[in-house]
Amino acid sequence: MAYVSLLHRPLAALLLSASLVACTTDVLSPSARIDSASRVGAIRSSRVPANPEQELTAAYPAKPVPSFSGTSDAAMEADPGGQGRLPMIDSDPPAAMSASAGPMSIPPEGVNMDPMLGVEPVVGLAEEQSNQIAEGGTAQPVVGGIGEDTVRQLGGTAASPAPQQAELGYDPDLPPLAPARSPAGAAGTMRSPVQQRRTEEPQQVAFLPRARNPLAAPEYTGRMPASEIACRQQLKKLGVVYRDLPRIHDGPSCGIDYPIELSGLSGNIDVKPAVRLNCQVTAAFAQWVKYELAPSSRYRYWSGVKTIRPLGGYSCRTMNSRRGNPMSEHARGNAIDVGKFVLKNGKQIDVRRKGFFAFRERGLLKAVRADSCKYFHTVLGPGSDPFHKDHFHFDLRTRKSGYRHCD
Repeated sequence: MAYVSLLHRPLAALLLSASLVACTTDVLSPSARIDSASRVGAIRSSRVPANPEQELTAAYPAKPVPSFSGTSDAAMEADPGGQGRLPMIDSDPPAAMSASAGPMSIPPEGVNMDPMLGVEPVVGLAEEQSNQIAEGGTAQPVVGGIGEDTVRQLGGTAASPAPQQAELGYDPDLPPLAPARSPAGAAGTMRSPVQQRRTEEPQQVAFLPRARNPLAAPEYTGRMPASEIACRQQLKKLGVVYRDLPRIHDGPSCGIDYPIELSGLSGNIDVKPAVRLNCQVTAAFAQWVKYELAPSSRYRYWSGVKTIRPLGGYSCRTMNSRRGNPMSEHARGNAIDVGKFVLKNGKQIDVRRKGFFAFRERGLLKAVRADSCKYFHTVLGPGSDPFHKDHFHFDLRTRKSGYRHCD
């Protein structure tokens, strides 16, 4: 028994090896029916086609490809089923348009898609308002000249509001009331307090105040400005005898805001009668007397000036008192007229033109005419015109060119 078991093991291994060899050498092709008694070596269809690609095509048929108008007749004949390939973008030439459509072209004004799509053209708000303004059919008035003196209406007349809205005083900038809230018939007599005020109260328009001319004279406030204070300090240094007067106002063209009354000058020189002037012309007159007139009289007559007799200061009149002439500088206290000088030795020098042998008087008056132009802007005297034959006129008239008239 022991020998039989020992021989059984090699025999079983031999039989197993023989069966494996037989399986590998056999063709791996199963029979047509796998459930028969025949041996199965491989799973395979019983019908082996000649072309495997046809079998795959038959199992998965391709969907028909729609044809394009750009496909040529030759391509259609070569591919009757319409399964030809699509044209390539880079390599194939572009598909030609059909003969009926013709070549595609872009008009100069561009392509308008609204008519092609059957959509009504859209008009913008700015274009609609521009057309309304041009045709004069605006619901609101269009005005021009904003910021100017005259404001005018442009275009046609503004469309009048609806009778009901005009009667109730509706604001055209607000939406109309809903039908449920809009009064009608007898109920329309009821008005809200706001609507009643709109209809009863007149429309008020706000205006900005016009700015003053920066070149115009400053308005009088009653408080003396710094320039007037500085001018009076200069008068005190020059030894001028004066007193302040109340404001002189004789209309828009005549007056002195801060007048003074001149009665004496440096060196005990009297001014008789006293004259009303502004501070600026008083300071110029005081400098001229101190630095020019007094030294000239001492040089020629060995005597100083005792009294100066003026013929006029402030006076509300025109130039030369002629009708139609511009206002004189006297109307603002900006001028002084001098008719005579009295020296300390009693000599009286009249300003009228002297005779041929009055050498010293003529020399003094010539110096007065020449030296005074350093301090005044206008100097007129005997020989200038018939209106100044008996006095000297001195003023501080300002000219844009800076010209000084000394005659």
